[in-house]
Amino acid sequence: MISAGTASTARRIGHIIALAVVLAPLHCPASAVAQQDRSKSRNQVAPAPLPGEAPEPNDPTSILDMDVEQLTTVDVKVPSMDIEVTSVSKQESTVGHSPAAVFVITNEMIRRSGATCVPEALRMAPGVEVARVKSNMWAISIRGFQNRYANKLLVLVDGRSVYDQLFSGVYWDVQDLVLDDIERIEVIRGPGGTLWGANAVNGVINIITKKAQKTQGVLATSGGGNLERAINQVRVGGNNGKGVYWRVYGKQTEIGNEYNNSLGSHDNWRMGRGGFRVDWELDQHQRDTVTVSGDFYGGSESDINQFPMPAAPFSWTTIRDEGVGGANLLAKWNRKISKQSDCSFQIYFDRSFRDQAIFREENTVFDVEWQHRFPLGERHNVLWGLGTRNIHLYAPNTNIHPDTAFVLQFDSAHETFRNFGGFIQDEITLREDELFLTVGTKIDRNSYTGVECQPSVRLLWAPDPRHVYWGAISRAVRTPSRLARSLFHYGPFYLPGPPLPTFVEFHGNTHLKAETMMAYELGYRAQTTDRFAWDVTAFADIYDEQAGWRRGIPVVGPTYIIAPQTYVNNSNSQLYGAEFSAQWAVTDAWRLSGSYSAVRMFAMGGQGLGIEGYPRNQTRLQSQWDLSEAWEFDMALRYVDNVVGQGVPSYLTMDLRLGWKPRKDLEIALVGTNLFDEYHPEFGTTVYEPEVTEIRRTVYAQMTWRR
Repeated sequence: MISAGTASTARRIGHIIALAVVLAPLHCPASAVAQQDRSKSRNQVAPAPLPGEAPEPNDPTSILDMDVEQLTTVDVKVPSMDIEVTSVSKQESTVGHSPAAVFVITNEMIRRSGATCVPEALRMAPGVEVARVKSNMWAISIRGFQNRYANKLLVLVDGRSVYDQLFSGVYWDVQDLVLDDIERIEVIRGPGGTLWGANAVNGVINIITKKAQKTQGVLATSGGGNLERAINQVRVGGNNGKGVYWRVYGKQTEIGNEYNNSLGSHDNWRMGRGGFRVDWELDQHQRDTVTVSGDFYGGSESDINQFPMPAAPFSWTTIRDEGVGGANLLAKWNRKISKQSDCSFQIYFDRSFRDQAIFREENTVFDVEWQHRFPLGERHNVLWGLGTRNIHLYAPNTNIHPDTAFVLQFDSAHETFRNFGGFIQDEITLREDELFLTVGTKIDRNSYTGVECQPSVRLLWAPDPRHVYWGAISRAVRTPSRLARSLFHYGPFYLPGPPLPTFVEFHGNTHLKAETMMAYELGYRAQTTDRFAWDVTAFADIYDEQAGWRRGIPVVGPTYIIAPQTYVNNSNSQLYGAEFSAQWAVTDAWRLSGSYSAVRMFAMGGQGLGIEGYPRNQTRLQSQWDLSEAWEFDMALRYVDNVVGQGVPSYLTMDLRLGWKPRKDLEIALVGTNLFDEYHPEFGTTVYEPEVTEIRRTVYAQMTWRR
């Protein structure tokens, strides 16, 4: 056993080594040839890519020394502002033209991070709270309310929602995409309900995959390590020479157990998936394009659960493999009417199932969307759209134990959720290329809470191409989950007597209202020099009508006492915070990026379902160092404060990646994550999972071949 003093000394030594690694590039310049080659490609490396040539300090043409007349005659390049985004306004735009707290995780950033799945890649975005609950489970949120079922975060894949209506959240284990197929991940911190609808309350994450044109040829990847036992994938792309491009892929993943000192670890994860994408250019001018894509997946996940029972020993434990599976199909048509006008039509079908110890779930989703953009006069850019979403939820009561009534039940096995609505948004140019006002609203009618309205007003001021100020006031809503409306079960825990053990009986409420939030945001972003860019946002979120538990009158049973609780709108809370990120190209061979976020919550009344917490402070520092044309060395330091409400202590950890390209078509990488500790907790206990799983130090190797 390692003593606390020894562990502390080892941790300090690790911190010193990490600092030395960061400073090493200052004394180890790469060759001139390698630097020249990297100068041509470094736009793809940093979160805010920098121009190819930085002006000399005494260069009279430096943009910072120019007056207004000179600026009008120079083609100013500000790459940190020119990064493409589509999620903020549902149309092609840039970071510099976005009046929102947006961060883009590029494919190159994902590759060099060493991440093996989407949740781990999301750690790079400032303000995103990522906690690994188990090897197959994550709790991800933005600006508080971190839970496995984070019900205020909307997650999209190519614009289609993967939000689960039964529990209100996202099952991240089945979003196991081929990371190389991801073009970028757009992360919006703050509400996006005006365009995306309900449940886009404290953030929107849109995972955008590459067009089939960009994935031609063959890709094969294989790797494994002490936790990531196998990550194998193959992708093949081609075209018919007449505007039809396609790709097909297959992926197999096997992840081992994390650490649990009490009940042992039972959370290994085995998944297989495949899919395709076809992009068809209907005419040579690409005015009309059609995209059809589909995925199917299946696998099993081990899990351990502890449930109450009405007689001694009053609880029982089950360890079993839980099955997951599903398939989806997306078809989308885009038409470019002119440079300022376009329209699109999208149909999406998804079917999924999940067989867990406490319940079985089958969901069928059918989604249709239409949108149209057009100019109105010289100053208005109007975007409007209509959409409908139909979700059939099937959750039969389970029979895994004679005392099933003490586990989980719904008042009906079948339920259908329907939503229909539209949005309209107008971007008004108040002063050309400088001042913009965006106003809009989304009005929906859903089968749970009726009509909901989500307006927003956003103002953006760009006094010059390198500096942008913005502010926003928005309203967003979260509709109740099926669980909150139709839940009926005993447990999941009991309080031992005297005089008798007490069980908690939870009840849903069909009269629940939607939770509402008013958000106030201010932001500033700048590229102060050709090598340095930064972004800061301050926010205040005011929540109302939040759902919590209301206690009822206890009822005495034959061998126990029942303490009923009902889900009601009895909570309010306020969140305040700030987020900061920066990117610095120290040399042509070495780049640094970092972020810091702080959140404070003030809650009033109510008791939420499960555990919803948040770290008060988060910090991340990332270094990307090109040792030569063939070698890359990347490092990330990550600090997460103690998680309020979950009893999780703060931790500091480091990830390292060493990449080698012996040939143009071959890449080999060695990756180590969570290197400071043998294991550490990132998430607290939950009502169904009373034992904390701690996240292990991992090392794995991966080989990628492209042709």
